[in-house]
Amino acid sequence: MRNAALSRKMTLLVLQDANHSVRQIQVSKPLVIAVPLAALLSISGLIVSLQAYSGHTVASLEQELQSNNMQLEAIVTDKDEAIKRLQAQIITLSAESKSMKNKVQKVSEMEKELQQIISKFGTSKALSSSSTPEDTAQVGGEFIAVHDVNTASRLAYDTQDDFAEMSELINTMLNKVPGMVDQAEHIEQSLSGTPSLWPTLSRSITSSFGYRSDPFTKKSAFHAGVDISGEIGDPIYSAAAGTVLQADHSPARGNFIIIKHPNGLQTWYMHLSQISVSVNDKVTKGEVIGRLGTTGRSTGPHLHFQVLKQNQPIDPLPYLTQD
Repeated sequence: MRNAALSRKMTLLVLQDANHSVRQIQVSKPLVIAVPLAALLSISGLIVSLQAYSGHTVASLEQELQSNNMQLEAIVTDKDEAIKRLQAQIITLSAESKSMKNKVQKVSEMEKELQQIISKFGTSKALSSSSTPEDTAQVGGEFIAVHDVNTASRLAYDTQDDFAEMSELINTMLNKVPGMVDQAEHIEQSLSGTPSLWPTLSRSITSSFGYRSDPFTKKSAFHAGVDISGEIGDPIYSAAAGTVLQADHSPARGNFIIIKHPNGLQTWYMHLSQISVSVNDKVTKGEVIGRLGTTGRSTGPHLHFQVLKQNQPIDPLPYLTQD
């Protein structure tokens, strides 16, 4: 039994140095085997734990990285969509600015035509035309597609410049056009109120303005207008726009109409067979105001047409020959 017990033990010799004796330590074989095995198992368990922890950490990092990547992709996608929307809006805005610029140019051209009309008919002073945008019919340059932010930025700046230019043009026209409109209205009133339209279908003058032999007394007398022959019932036209002062009958004038015009002018229409207007009526140039006849002091169908300026009779022919 003793020998069996000794066989399950192992002797360890401890050598310190030459001055000390050798020490012997007896330990059992299972203990000698168990200690390294336990150490090995502890190390293995530590390694396994470290591997599990590192695996879990790596998985967490990969998941977080994937989430960050998805967020970044969403942000990039949103930015791309925003850039596309911005580019589309800039392109639309640029097209609108070009359309508005064309309209402003047309208004400027109309302003020039209005000024030419004012100048043609001799107003006191024609306004100078405002600056106009460049001729859009003469354009050129290479084609550059709008597909990046830099191009969109340049287009945005160009559009901003276009709107600034149009704003300046519009402000200039807003300052000038009202005065030109007033001048044009004054011209229109002057033109429409100037007795230049022949008042009859016929242009056959049977008696001129000035001194003549009176058809009834055969004595020299002053004729304050012109006599224009025609057929009874022919239309009588207002030679200019104005306001009816009188529409009446007298023994000498027969049925007659007097119309007041701007600039101190009046037109008289005598010997009518019919009157178609009333006092205070506003008449336009060329409007039918009555019918030709031979009423009053008349020897036959005709219109006595007379023009007064500042209440003084003047020769109507210089006015009538303008049309």
